Amino acid sequence: MREQFHQQMNQLAETLVVEAKAAAKAMKGAAEALRDANLTKAEKVIDADRKIDLLERTVDEMGVSLLARQAPVASDLRTVVAALRLSATLERMGDLARHVAYVARGRYPNVAVQGDVHDLLVTMAEHAATVGEKVAILVDTRDLSLATQIVEEDDILDDLHAKSFQIVLDDTRDLTRQEIVDTILLGRYLERYGDHAVSVARRMNFLVKGLGNDGADPFAEVDLTEV
Repeated sequence: MREQFHQQMNQLAETLVVEAKAAAKAMKGAAEALRDANLTKAEKVIDADRKIDLLERTVDEMGVSLLARQAPVASDLRTVVAALRLSATLERMGDLARHVAYVARGRYPNVAVQGDVHDLLVTMAEHAATVGEKVAILVDTRDLSLATQIVEEDDILDDLHAKSFQIVLDDTRDLTRQEIVDTILLGRYLERYGDHAVSVARRMNFLVKGLGNDGADPFAEVDLTEV
């Protein structure tokens, strides 16, 4: 019975890793689609989101089954609960990558915005892709040094997001209404992707270490409000 339990726990962990890698791949493809007005890349990201949704449902089903049938305790219980929450966050990351791809596809054969605004958003997308890759490695290896790197990358995304608002609010900019909308939406999608990555880092820290010796959460100062 315990052997079956450990097999199910391993399968749960492996499925979570697959989902994390899929969310990272989605943002990488979305960034390329945004940069190059690549219709094929955009459509692949959009189509692949169904796989991420399926992986989330699979993790949910396995997690609920383990809770109901095996009644895990201590670190095993923490692993199952963390996996359920992580899976939901990774699914949202996949959705955000899909949203970026939708914008890229909607403006094809042109890029969404022009000039330095395009450069700024592409830089954001590339940082988001880097965050996604670090999240996938973190979920796979549980190397908590990556958690700190993810928070640092999210800080960069926040700064770039603020710059995108400065551009939109600059009356000297000759932006069309569509470009204004796209800039605001893309900035928001990419900034939220980083926030969800920090959420993963926080939960992986809890999964590996639990709360600190003083009962404090080392990521408590990070705004992880999810929408």
